Amino acid sequence: MVVTINKSTAFGRVQAPPSKSMAHRYLICAALSPESEIKGVRFSEDIKATLSCLEALGANVEISGDTVKIGGIDIDKGIKSDKLFCNESGSTLRFLIPLCLLFDKKITLSGTKRLMERSLSVYADICKATGLEFNQSADTVTVKGKLQAGKYAVRGDISSQFISGLMFALPLLPHDSIIDITGAIESGSYLGMTVKALADFGVRISRTDEHTIYIKGNQTYKPRSFTVEGDYSNAAFFEALNALGGNVAVSGLKKDTCQGDAVYKKLFGKIVRGTPEIDISDCPDLGPVLMATAAANNGAHFTGTHRLKIKESDRGAAMAEELSKFGCHTEINDNDITVHGCALKTPELPLYGHNDHRIVMSLAVLCTLTGGQIYGAQAVAKSFPDFFERFSSLGIDLEVEK
Repeated sequence: MVVTINKSTAFGRVQAPPSKSMAHRYLICAALSPESEIKGVRFSEDIKATLSCLEALGANVEISGDTVKIGGIDIDKGIKSDKLFCNESGSTLRFLIPLCLLFDKKITLSGTKRLMERSLSVYADICKATGLEFNQSADTVTVKGKLQAGKYAVRGDISSQFISGLMFALPLLPHDSIIDITGAIESGSYLGMTVKALADFGVRISRTDEHTIYIKGNQTYKPRSFTVEGDYSNAAFFEALNALGGNVAVSGLKKDTCQGDAVYKKLFGKIVRGTPEIDISDCPDLGPVLMATAAANNGAHFTGTHRLKIKESDRGAAMAEELSKFGCHTEINDNDITVHGCALKTPELPLYGHNDHRIVMSLAVLCTLTGGQIYGAQAVAKSFPDFFERFSSLGIDLEVEK
């Protein structure tokens, strides 16, 4: 899909889409309950992947509009399929591997080439240390349990998704468990989201200190009904338009949220006011849009950027390549990135989305200043299928060619 955007000033009001991160968590918890109802679900490609995999593990799924009735996974009963397709969703793959290890059955998970290139080392190490099967190829990973309660040491600087995955599975075991987080904790706010989702379904997790998570065994997920809150991660692309001269009000966001990306308002303000140093280790998904906003203003120096390499694309390198087409220079090091502010020019070359939804949306924001053509824009379907419809509703002149 190619999207052509002409110079436009954004104006209006837009509703934030539902949080993809919370939807993953609520759907997993609901699937582990007898039956629950999750409202306000946006069926992005990632959420579709999670629903499909949960159904394979035994969940009964009924969809009506934006409401999902789901439940019935029972680790003491059989599964519907031993093949789980995770598409390109890292959350789906990493959240569900520990659940697969509860069934004592050989289960194969697969996904896109880029997804299967992303690290699963934490689970590989756990399985090796505990005698569980973990076989990874270029296309798949096959696991077989049965996972046991106990103490698990997990690095905190790779991805919080591994810790969250264990937090979903360990409460269902008959005995208590401890997760010992070693080293620095990155994306720690996402652990808070997991704790909240578990608590909402009656599962209690205790953090005795920052690095120690105590999980009582023999717990059950209770039937519940919840509505998914608005997504700060995707709302950031609309809010960024205000840092580029627009006037956009974003509604539908919960003020007392656990979402770490809610920090975007503060960070955009810093960028508009000067050339700040910003640590994104707790909000790496904001990296591309912060880089775009910095390029359009006075630049910025970003630290804690090493995890951008292992996302849907190498996001630092992808943004640097595309920003150069606007005339902007970017310096990339192992764990920091400097974006130099510049007088943006209209790109003479096509822009590319690098098969990454957040790259596409970040480039769309910049194109409102200069105009431009984005190839591979269909990547927005991963998290925000109607992004360009909402973008257009703000008075932005664009044309979509499928």
